[in-house]
Amino acid sequence: MKSWPKTPAETVRAFEHSVPRAPAVVRKKMFGYPAAFVNGNMFASTFRDEIVVRLAEDDRAALLETAGAKPFEPMPGRPMTEYVAVPPSFARRPADLARWVERAHRYAAKLPPKDTVRPRRVAPRRKATGAKPAARKAAPKKRAAAKKRR
Repeated sequence: MKSWPKTPAETVRAFEHSVPRAPAVVRKKMFGYPAAFVNGNMFASTFRDEIVVRLAEDDRAALLETAGAKPFEPMPGRPMTEYVAVPPSFARRPADLARWVERAHRYAAKLPPKDTVRPRRVAPRRKATGAKPAARKAAPKKRAAAKKRR
């Protein structure tokens, strides 16, 4: 499997400095890249050489009017609908980046919380056929270790 390139250190630093230091903000990896979550919802992340934010519809439209901003597609043809890749120049403009990350944080904080614990796998149920289940065969009996000599 082909691995994705790492995010440049300058971009990671810009991302880390832009994420709010609120108690509800959790930092962890997504797709192997640094990401920020609130109530289990991701609101900002790095991906390859990009910084990505999750925004409300009006904010998305406003950011997409900025030169260099584009809809986020982790794979070609697979857009993540609420996410926008910010212009690369924002990594060198901390005030602009922080403003959009804060908007993303406010939007994600209003979303319903996600359950952060993965549900247990449940074994599939047997089909109801009306027939009794087949009886289990007894395990084969062990042979005597040695026959008695006569």
